[in-house]
Amino acid sequence: MQQNYQRLKEGVRSNVRHMRKAMDERSTVVAQTVYLGTLGLVFVLPVIAGAYLGRWLDSHLQGYSVSWTITLILLGVFVGAVDVYLLLKE
Repeated sequence: MQQNYQRLKEGVRSNVRHMRKAMDERSTVVAQTVYLGTLGLVFVLPVIAGAYLGRWLDSHLQGYSVSWTITLILLGVFVGAVDVYLLLKE
């Protein structure tokens, strides 16, 4: 009977330690907001960079052209999606 009591007591202590550790490591709303903001920036920045670079390249071509702008925006979407995937995979 005493052995069962000791095992129960140690099990409860272990569970309490695990629960306290989980509560200490719990992410807050601010941390989650920062994480989502980071994901947004990681996706949007390559798209914006592609748009600006494409527009600059198109402005140096003869006549009216948007081929570089569209191409680099699409490339930026692809790069941003890969970046978000890699960040989420961590």
